[in-house]
Amino acid sequence: MRKTKRTPRGRRLAAAVALGSCLALAGPATIAGAAPADPVPTVFFGDSYTANYGIAPFHQDDPNRFFCFRAKENYPTVATRRLADKGVTLDVQSDVSCGGAVVRHFWEEQETFPGTDLKVPAQQDALKADTQLVVGSMGGNTLGFTRILKQCSAKLRAPENALLPGTPVDEDEPAAKCAEFFGSGDGKQWLDDRFEQVGWELEELLDRMAYFSPDAKRVLVGYPRLVPEDIDKCLTAAPGQTELPLADIPQDALPFLDQIQKRLDDVTKKAVADAEDGAEFVDLYAVTGGNTACDGADRGIGGLLEPSQVSVLDTTLPWYAHPNEKGRDLQAQQVADKVEGILSR
Repeated sequence: MRKTKRTPRGRRLAAAVALGSCLALAGPATIAGAAPADPVPTVFFGDSYTANYGIAPFHQDDPNRFFCFRAKENYPTVATRRLADKGVTLDVQSDVSCGGAVVRHFWEEQETFPGTDLKVPAQQDALKADTQLVVGSMGGNTLGFTRILKQCSAKLRAPENALLPGTPVDEDEPAAKCAEFFGSGDGKQWLDDRFEQVGWELEELLDRMAYFSPDAKRVLVGYPRLVPEDIDKCLTAAPGQTELPLADIPQDALPFLDQIQKRLDDVTKKAVADAEDGAEFVDLYAVTGGNTACDGADRGIGGLLEPSQVSVLDTTLPWYAHPNEKGRDLQAQQVADKVEGILSR
């Protein structure tokens, strides 16, 4: 598997000196425990979990960003409002989160609808020299989580669900045997390679943030938990629904999916811990165990085939296991708390 070429820190510094860049490494002084007096220049980035796909209304003004499905009330918007209520003002320079983004779309342009000219610039283009806070989620699409879901679900492989991007890892392997497939052989090797890729691409992402916005606090936000500890909950449809929360994914594969998500969290935490000059992590998995897709009325995740709030061409799209409004509010609260703590140091 080819790896994206990484940018050595020394070469970046040399280039900066050659260009005559003067990058101040110290931010404005603040009193410990006090909120910053001035608005904090902020950029939000990320994939569909930051854009909050599935929540309506979503931004439709820019045709290139239509299929990003970025909700007008996504968690960056809600968290910014909650922080303002506490006297912490964010000057949001950009929110470039976009459904379908993989980590490399932080430094490469993204085609937002396959086979068209609809494209958005690399998300790093939103960073400025004076940006002081960068927040968002990435990694799930690079891991190939939708491909994993399709490997484990015959219903998600069906033509009517073709709008969910990606194909099964191995279409010749039946969905009923997905846990066995990923547990050994080619399936396990594919998964291990993907986790390795996520790790070093997140390191690259954090390095690029530091290069383009050297004064910025960097915050990676994890993913909320999808599968509960008690998987028997997943055998009951949510109120008002007929489909099971995780559709036809075999019961023996549910703990495996949870392990994958926990491993993704661990890989992200390591990238944050290894980041030069420090970064922060928002651990959503740890606080959303009672709000999984299988928690009925308390669910913070819309079921795989549960109708979302978004319709396109008179077709209502499923949630495909994305946060609903309850889940969005949980994301926003945890992000607001983390940002308030960082900015009050």
